[in-house]
Amino acid sequence: MPLAPIVLFCYNRVDHLRETINYLAKNPLAKESILYIFSDGPKTNPAVGKEDAEKVQKVRSYLPTIEGFADVRIKEAVTNQGLANSVIRGVTEVIEQHGRVIVMEDDIICTTDFLDFQNAALDFYEHHPLVFSISGYLYPFSIPSTYSEDVLLLPRASSLGWSTWKNRWELADWSVADYAHFIQDSKARQAFSASGSDLIPMFAKQQKGLISSWAIRWSYTHFRQKRYCLYPIRSKVEHIGYDAGTNFGRFSRFQNTALHEGKIKLTADIQVDPEVVQNLKRHFKPSLLRQMINRYKYGI
Repeated sequence: MPLAPIVLFCYNRVDHLRETINYLAKNPLAKESILYIFSDGPKTNPAVGKEDAEKVQKVRSYLPTIEGFADVRIKEAVTNQGLANSVIRGVTEVIEQHGRVIVMEDDIICTTDFLDFQNAALDFYEHHPLVFSISGYLYPFSIPSTYSEDVLLLPRASSLGWSTWKNRWELADWSVADYAHFIQDSKARQAFSASGSDLIPMFAKQQKGLISSWAIRWSYTHFRQKRYCLYPIRSKVEHIGYDAGTNFGRFSRFQNTALHEGKIKLTADIQVDPEVVQNLKRHFKPSLLRQMINRYKYGI
């Protein structure tokens, strides 16, 4: 199969972006891969407008200098779209043309075999009935010592160095037309929370317009389709944008330890391990204070 194009979303942090590109370019497959870069526009808020525009311009001055890929295709938004809209539109545009994508953001670094892993997994699991997307990242939670595979399945999708196929991506309903019915269904809410009690509050905030997250809607799509995200048991990407990221801030539950170079054995008959999923749910369990705030503010 042809190599999947890389779709990279960037905004106003040129130093992080430069580091992301440097790591990506060290992948041997980079020279054979098309890199699409979606550069979001500056905010018009008077309080940050001028400074933001200057930062965006620094990014855009750097973009034409990028080398090390088969082709670099730059798409610059005139106005600020926000990360969620940028990802939804950008991935849709590229996946319509290529049928599959590898997605990165401007504050993620990766191993030199990250592209090998993603492309191999995209080929290997294209027709697998359970695999909906593929992550290069793994949440820093405990995996049982008895678990022997190099990959695992989780019902929670990843937004850090991931990939998918057109026939999966197009199943997402970004308007979430069934949300009102879902939120009233206690069994459905409980099932969706199987990989983290933080998911329902995040989903509610998204639907109330308090946050703008494509990732929670992507996880919900996995849930509705009864399919999973495939993860390596050790991360091949690391998030470096905790200083001023759009969504993460200093959220330590996403801070993994070290990048893992090395071959990942792909398992054809991969199945969901209940103990693995339960450990992930414990990892994302909100504090008692956060649970009280969620009930008070959002009724959940």
